[in-house]
Amino acid sequence: MANQFQFTDEELMARFQSGDENAYNELVFRYRDRLMNFIYRFVNDMEQAEDIVQETLAKVFTHRHYYKEIAKVSTWIYTIAGNYAKTELRKRKRRKTIQLSHMGKEDKVYEIPDLEQEPDIGVHVQFSEQKIQNALQSLPVHFRSPVILRDIQELSYEDISKILDVPLGTVKSRINRARQQLKSKLKE
Repeated sequence: MANQFQFTDEELMARFQSGDENAYNELVFRYRDRLMNFIYRFVNDMEQAEDIVQETLAKVFTHRHYYKEIAKVSTWIYTIAGNYAKTELRKRKRRKTIQLSHMGKEDKVYEIPDLEQEPDIGVHVQFSEQKIQNALQSLPVHFRSPVILRDIQELSYEDISKILDVPLGTVKSRINRARQQLKSKLKE
């Protein structure tokens, strides 16, 4: 078999649709880390991000024949992942209605920071990363999605427009407004 790296994503998908599972493995290799980054930024929970990426990749496998080359493979995959992430956020909102009075003492989990560790640049970077993540989480979903896709995943405005199924002007406007909100939150 020829080297997988010489194929575009669309060529790999065509090969996969024709029965070449090695092509699917290469697509997973190309997208897994990018999807983890995207979904984690979206849901702010590593375990849930892992689950959503697995669901996304499983759907790519089972629904491979639904893909048509009218769109980029990346657009199709990010659309699937984004839909799963939005579904998870909706589920979370419903779960928040659990009353705290129903929780027993054993339900509490406390994480105690390690104070023995010497402060270094890694701690500062970790703190900054957490501030950025918190600021992203404070954005409304319709602002969070496009700014993550643009500024973290580095997708084009056109691809984001297709993934989110909103006009190009709306994408640019939402990214601009999201950046302004992030800037003001990070100044605080």
